[in-house]
Amino acid sequence: MTSKTTATTLPTRDLTERIGTEVLADKGALLSGVHAGAIRELLEQRGVLVFPKIGFTDSEQVAFTETLGTLAPERDGEAVYDVTLDTTVNKQADYLKGSFYWHLDGTMNEVPILASLLSSKVLPAGGGGDTEFCNTYAAYEDLPDDDKQRLASLRAMHSAWNTLLYYDPEPEFATLRQMMAIGQCELPLVWTHRSGRRSLVLGCTASDIVGLDYAASTKTLVRLRDWATQPQFVYRHRWSVGDLVMWDNTGTMHRALPYDPDSGRMLRRTKLAGEEPFA
Repeated sequence: MTSKTTATTLPTRDLTERIGTEVLADKGALLSGVHAGAIRELLEQRGVLVFPKIGFTDSEQVAFTETLGTLAPERDGEAVYDVTLDTTVNKQADYLKGSFYWHLDGTMNEVPILASLLSSKVLPAGGGGDTEFCNTYAAYEDLPDDDKQRLASLRAMHSAWNTLLYYDPEPEFATLRQMMAIGQCELPLVWTHRSGRRSLVLGCTASDIVGLDYAASTKTLVRLRDWATQPQFVYRHRWSVGDLVMWDNTGTMHRALPYDPDSGRMLRRTKLAGEEPFA
């Protein structure tokens, strides 16, 4: 792909035609906030931004996140979250098993987070652990017009316990009850954003489409997921230590590819607070 520079002199290089752009600015410029406006605009356009081997410390990652909007604290109030399957480091590591399936974050929230930022600290011994992203704006835009009309009024139920059944199809009742206590939400299949653009709302949290029988509902959800995750809509990131990857959570889905849970893989996450409810 060709390199380019935006009007604010932000050096970039597109990674694929429909999703993913490398940002090649230096650390000092990124932390200064001088490129914040251009980065936010580019994020909405391209879905995923990669800052190769930028090597942010935790405090630098927090500071960079805060140049772009409001930092969203994690579940226990911390600014930075350990993304690892090592239960000695992250006591909620089992919850991350759902990240191996296509999803967007925050379907249980009226206002989902705007974006996530992940820094790579330790690569998994033995390989694996790439992250894939798909552009749900582009996937919607390329749908046939008759499909867009059929989907316009459809709504689906989303829940954390539906994700549980992907990685633990025979859970203990206590585990299922705990996940069900998180609740469920009814969301549109097509999100009409304030910008006027539309994106698909899919993923492993979606259990059924309201008003359709189970077979028709399942066929529709699986067909749309297959459509949205075609190669032309997908960017696969192969991590290097020091990489920072940022994605628009309102217009992409993502998933981690398999790796050994005992491999030591460690990513560090910050989040930008949501600014727009599902609509």
